[in-house]
Amino acid sequence: MDEKMFRAINRFSGHLPLLDMLMIFISKKVRYVFILVLIFKYYQSSAHKNEAVHATRSALFALLIHFFIKLFYFKPRPFVKRRVGILIPSKMDSSFPSKHTMLTFAVSTAIFLHERVLGAILGGLATLTGFSRVWLGHHYPSDVLGSALIGSLTSMLTGCTFSKNKNLKQ
Repeated sequence: MDEKMFRAINRFSGHLPLLDMLMIFISKKVRYVFILVLIFKYYQSSAHKNEAVHATRSALFALLIHFFIKLFYFKPRPFVKRRVGILIPSKMDSSFPSKHTMLTFAVSTAIFLHERVLGAILGGLATLTGFSRVWLGHHYPSDVLGSALIGSLTSMLTGCTFSKNKNLKQ
């Protein structure tokens, strides 16, 4: 099923130039929106600073999880196993998890837990980021879904831990 979903999305890659350019842009540049949001929030009031700190902790924890998964699990990327449409070069490392997707979901979920509207917008951008990774031929849909789940759970767990530690200090 993963292969079928991948083919359904990736088969248009390289045939729709405007959409290809959009997917490349999303995959390569949208992460900077997340960084700008974190910087902006960090320099706002202390409540917004706490949101930025939570999101940053979530992203760092997600990176740690990504590192350990890559140490113990290898799944070849779609373009390694078969001929698929690939628009930009990619590393030959494991397809799972998708670091782009995991980090964007970690940040968007952390922000969503504090501020629903901005978090939902970032969640939409995170979803587009994951979709673009499949469109580009770098990941399977299951890689993206698993990474989104890990990134979101990371934010929820760090949010619980952060709020418990905050309550203990008061």
